[in-house]
Amino acid sequence: MKTTLISSALAGLMALGAVTATSQAADDDKSTEKCYGVAKAGKNDCAAKGHACAGQSKTDADGKEWVKVPKGTCEKIVGGSTSPK
Repeated sequence: MKTTLISSALAGLMALGAVTATSQAADDDKSTEKCYGVAKAGKNDCAAKGHACAGQSKTDADGKEWVKVPKGTCEKIVGGSTSPK
């Protein structure tokens, strides 16, 4: 039983490391940019004011919520900004 518990804990830590590495790679992607102020409620891509996860925005077009878009696209979207409002 103790071995199973330790194995489960190690598997969880390894999975967490893989998720962190994937998140970092997504942040380093130079072909996309964060576009603030255009996300629909519940459709944001990541953490912002008052919450720590994607899909938790409460209002449409909140200037502090963002979605990833192809680089150069945000400036073409009405209300879009590459920095928080």
